[in-house]
Amino acid sequence: MPKKEMILIAGPYRSGTGDDPAKIAANMEVMNEAALHVFNKGFIPLLGEWFALPLIEQAGSKQIGDKIFNEIFHPIAVDLIHHCDGVLRTGGPSQGADQMVITAKRLSKKVFTSVEEISF
Repeated sequence: MPKKEMILIAGPYRSGTGDDPAKIAANMEVMNEAALHVFNKGFIPLLGEWFALPLIEQAGSKQIGDKIFNEIFHPIAVDLIHHCDGVLRTGGPSQGADQMVITAKRLSKKVFTSVEEISF
């Protein structure tokens, strides 16, 4: 079986939410929906949140943005880019997601702005 390309979904998590859990959940819904579309196109989708959030909880984070959260949240996503073939940028403004795109370009990874663009 040929290797399936992995695509990191990069979108806002906290940006523009004021840390409102309902707004964060809505941002996650957008990224998870994009991940499903990526999967349905035959690729392996990844979200940094899928890896970071359980680790953040296990490490004892007390609130979004605390020291533990910040030590794990974005670094995990940046590390994942090294293992991915591309990045799909979704959603609205987000410094973290923009950093994922910058890192992907620096690593010569493909960057997509819609699921329809994805091809290898």
